[in-house]
Amino acid sequence: MSSVESPDRAAAEAAGGRHPFLVALGERVRTLRARRGMTRKAVAQAADVSERHLANLEYGTGNASILVLLQVAQALRCSLAELLGDVTTATPEGLMIRELLEGRSEAELRRARRALDALFGGGSAEDAARRSRIALIGLRGAGKSTLGQRLAEDLGFAFIELSREIEKFAGCAISEIHNLYGAPAYRRYERRALEEAIQIYPEVVIATPGGIVSDATNFNLLLSHCTTIWLQADPADHMARVAAQGDLRPMAASKEAMEDLRRILDGRRAFYAKADLSFDTSAWGHDVNAAFEALRQRVREHLGRKDPAT
Repeated sequence: MSSVESPDRAAAEAAGGRHPFLVALGERVRTLRARRGMTRKAVAQAADVSERHLANLEYGTGNASILVLLQVAQALRCSLAELLGDVTTATPEGLMIRELLEGRSEAELRRARRALDALFGGGSAEDAARRSRIALIGLRGAGKSTLGQRLAEDLGFAFIELSREIEKFAGCAISEIHNLYGAPAYRRYERRALEEAIQIYPEVVIATPGGIVSDATNFNLLLSHCTTIWLQADPADHMARVAAQGDLRPMAASKEAMEDLRRILDGRRAFYAKADLSFDTSAWGHDVNAAFEALRQRVREHLGRKDPAT
């Protein structure tokens, strides 16, 4: 037998005896779970596996069967390929596109996505319409409803909360949609509500649900048709504002609410960062008026609108 150590074995020893593939798989599971805003317990229940088994998988110490991985992928509402990290495409053209994108920076990928969107999505006429639809994205407690309504009034636009429109389509509360029909049905209602808002309102400010970035189809639709603004806040401010509203979703069942919130934010940060603008609402503390004045100036400058106050 050769005394030369294999690269896989060397990598596994460097990772504390864990195989690097399993370590990477576990990290993807944690990232996807955070992006969906789901606790480990919720994913374990949805996947019909023990919480301990899921924890082992997340930390790269569990060698799960392909069926367990499929159950976890379904619970996380993603493909098995996404969970495994395999983005191999099924057609020659798809494979060639993949090769062109391989190794590109985030900035280059963004330009590629926008070029494809312009090619397939409508061109300059849609660009003009996009500027008069403003969508606020971010976690609960960022100020989307409070600042969004005031921004709409300032611009003379309509204002809608997409969550309320989703409930109208479903005929029940958001929590009941998830409990009765599951997350896939919720995403379908979310897409229908967003499509209708885009069709009906040429000038609108939309306060979106925090998890809209978790669905690539819905988020692409939003980016294509709206000027997006990421309302940011410190995790402590997010928590305090949501608690003040009497609602701790999606952290209510967790004993480590702040840790869960930070992980959700970390899992979604790269997607929120796709917004056209970002605005930190924590910079003004509890002064809502000051935060709004700063936001309205940023938005008017971006849209090229003259401030009537000047």
